[in-house]
Amino acid sequence: MPDTADQFDFTQYDYIIDAIDTVTGKLEIIKRADVAEVPVISSMGAGNKLDPTAFCVADIYQTKVCPLAKVMRRELKKAGIKSLKVVYSEEQPIRPIEDMAISCRQECICPPGTARKCTVRRDIPGSTAFVPSVVGLIVAGEVIKDLAKK
Repeated sequence: MPDTADQFDFTQYDYIIDAIDTVTGKLEIIKRADVAEVPVISSMGAGNKLDPTAFCVADIYQTKVCPLAKVMRRELKKAGIKSLKVVYSEEQPIRPIEDMAISCRQECICPPGTARKCTVRRDIPGSTAFVPSVVGLIVAGEVIKDLAKK
């Protein structure tokens, strides 16, 4: 994360895997890897996905469909990063069912004084147990292939 990034000397690594969930954290790692001239691969969103066969490896600027990749493209362009190897999904994200029966009205964790309607709040993408593991295996395979080429 940005507040602890100075604790790591990126030049000591042969390859960096970014599997952080926040855009801020991802950007910090990618920028520092770029400065250190260490290759990096970044996993994009696995949340709200069910099809493990829809994941692809591409440059961030060639991605499509993935909402996280879209945000990352914009931010990386601002930061002057011209290329980034990523694993992303071309599957449309699945929309969670909006059901007030399972809303925060029961055992609400919303701060006092806020609207208690989860269906209008920003959802955190949920993930199915097998999907992130597939992304991890794809990332690991890409790193091994790249290191073997050296």
